[in-house]
Amino acid sequence: MIARRILPELGRRVELFPAVALLGPRQAGKTTLALELARKRNSLYLDLESEADLAKLSEPELFLSRYFDRLVVLDEIHRLPRLFPVLRSLIDRARRSGHRAGLYLLLGSASLELLARTGESLAGRISYMELAPFDVLEVAPKGGADADRLWLRGGFPESFLAPDDPASYRWRLDFIRTYLERELPLFNTRLPAAALRRFWTMLAHLQGEELNQRRLGESLDLNSRTVRRYLDLMSDLYLLRFLPPWRSNVGKRLTKRPRVFFRDSGLVHALLGLETSDQLFGHPVVGKSWEGFVIEQLLVVGGDRVQGSYYRTAGGAEVDLLLEFSRGEVWQIEAKRSLNPKPSRGFFEAARVLKPQRKLVVYPGDATFPLTEDTWAIPLAELAAQVQENTSQT
Repeated sequence: MIARRILPELGRRVELFPAVALLGPRQAGKTTLALELARKRNSLYLDLESEADLAKLSEPELFLSRYFDRLVVLDEIHRLPRLFPVLRSLIDRARRSGHRAGLYLLLGSASLELLARTGESLAGRISYMELAPFDVLEVAPKGGADADRLWLRGGFPESFLAPDDPASYRWRLDFIRTYLERELPLFNTRLPAAALRRFWTMLAHLQGEELNQRRLGESLDLNSRTVRRYLDLMSDLYLLRFLPPWRSNVGKRLTKRPRVFFRDSGLVHALLGLETSDQLFGHPVVGKSWEGFVIEQLLVVGGDRVQGSYYRTAGGAEVDLLLEFSRGEVWQIEAKRSLNPKPSRGFFEAARVLKPQRKLVVYPGDATFPLTEDTWAIPLAELAAQVQENTSQT
C-alpha cells in the first residue's frame, strides 16, 4: 500500500479536535485512510450507504451517546444531513464529561453539502482536511516513468495501480459512468446521463481554457445559468478546478475569466478516448493536459498555504501559474511538455511586471538547469518537493 502523506496530519487533527472532516472525490481513498487510522485506536465505523448502518442511526443521539470513548467514523456523511445538529449536541455533551477530542471522523465526497451544514452546526468544533487522489510526491518522488503513468492514468488509486493501461482506462470509464448515472442525480440534476456526458466531454476538449459559459451553453442548448450550476456542482464534487486570474494593480488589461480544469488528468484522457501514451501524444489536448496536471499537482502539494492564479494580458503576456505563498512570496511557473523548454516572450514580459521571487519552467526531464540567469527548468517532482518544503516553513 502506498503511504499517504496526509495520514500523520490526520492523526494530529483527530487528537486536537472533537470532529474532523476528511473531504475529497469518491474513490480517492478516504475510507481506506480512515480505516487505517481507526485500526490504531478504539473506533466504530459506520457506512451511511449501508442500510444496516443507517438502521442503527434511526435514533442517532441515543445510539451515538454510547460511544464517547471511541472514534466514530461516519462515511458519506452528506447523505444524512439530519445528523449535523445531533453531532453538535453530542460534542457539547462529551466536552462537559471530559471528552474534548477524537470523537468523530466525518468522510464526505460533496463539499457543497458537508461544508454548508457543518459550517452552520459544528463551527468551532471541526477541522477540515482534503484528500486528493495520489500526487507525484506519493507515487513518483523521483519522477520518471511513474510520473508519466500518473499523468496518463490520473491519481485515483484503482486507476493508477491497475495492472496495465487498458485496465486503468476501463476503470475510469466505469467511474465516469457511475458519476453520470448514479452520483449526479443525487443532487437534483435534470439533464439525462447522455447529455451530461456530452457536457463533460466538451469540458475535456476545453481543458485549461478560459470559462465561456455562453459558448458551452450554446453547444449543448443550455442557458448560462444552468451551465454555471453544473460547473459549480462539479467543483463541489472535487472534479473541476477554477483557476482564477491574478488580481493586482499592475496597470495592465488583465483577463478576468477563470480557467477551468478537470482536476484529474486521467479523467480528461478517458473522456477523450485516450488509452495510451501514444494516443495522448498525438492528440491536440496534450499540452493543456500536461499544464493542468502540473498545476493540480503543485496546488495539491501546497495545500491551503498557497494560492494559485494565472496571468494573461490583452498584449500577450502570459503565465500558466502564479503560486503565492502565505508569507507573500510569489513563484512564476510555466509548464512545457518538451525536453528543450523555452519560455515564451510573454512569460518574460509578465515577469518584468510581476517581479516574482522565482521563475521556473516545469518540463518532463530529470535534471534542473538554468535557462537564463534567473529562470530555471525543473522536473515536476523536484518542484513539488520544494513547494512542500516552502509551505512547511510558513
